[in-house]
Amino acid sequence: MTDRPTIVVTGATGRLGGRVARRLADAGLPQTLLVRDPARAPGLSGARVLRAAFTDRDAVRDALRGSDVVLMVSASETPDRVEQHRTFVDAAVDAGVGHLVYTSFCGAAPDAAFTLARDHWATERHIRASGLAFTFLRDNLYADFTPGLVGDDGVIRGPAGDGRAAVVAQDDIADAATTVLTDPARHAGATYDLTGPEALTLAEVAEVLSRATGREVVYRPETVEEAYRSRAHHGAPDWQLDAWVSTYTAIGRGELAAVTDHVPRLTGRPATPLADVVRATG
Repeated sequence: MTDRPTIVVTGATGRLGGRVARRLADAGLPQTLLVRDPARAPGLSGARVLRAAFTDRDAVRDALRGSDVVLMVSASETPDRVEQHRTFVDAAVDAGVGHLVYTSFCGAAPDAAFTLARDHWATERHIRASGLAFTFLRDNLYADFTPGLVGDDGVIRGPAGDGRAAVVAQDDIADAATTVLTDPARHAGATYDLTGPEALTLAEVAEVLSRATGREVVYRPETVEEAYRSRAHHGAPDWQLDAWVSTYTAIGRGELAAVTDHVPRLTGRPATPLADVVRATG
């Protein structure tokens, strides 16, 4: 062993990885923050910052060498995301990482309606085949992001019908991840579906947002064809449009409706309701 921290957190410049890193620092635990841009890394007590992109296998291997447990926050959404993940996982194997904790997505499957959930399934499959000890944290839709579904006109639009999603707070995910990172052996081989306390239709989400913000928000269902047309003006590539629209079709198919007790089991407290998340984020 060296004096290198044995916990590594990726994505520490982002919302989720940053939350986990702060929790570890508050607990007085040493850690390595693996980031693409060290200038953006949070200044945390006991944290060492190293530069490495997921695509740089040599840099990742060197940064992870000897680490007991690594939080692998999924890479930004790009067409080559799965290949980035595979490169990172292979580097973790080369480095002799003891345990990999991967942030996946509820309903990850090769035929998932949400196109990016298929990427998570492919990554999970590669991790399983790698021989690494692992834990998968399959997150539902982020409750924190639901205000971003609302257009300038106060309308949530999408082909979700009356389907439901058990949206989950990022703080709950961070607490759950911290629990796993601090006692990884206890969670080896486990897959946790991290959800909020209830499954809501988008009409109910709109009602919660209205009450919490004082701004009238409504939900108007679209057909799939209407959803593509209403988003075409953004000029996004086809894969991104598919991801946006399929977020709603996954809700409509019921793929995000299951509510679990995994957040309470891992954190020791109830999952956070959407209204509380919205009020806390202002």
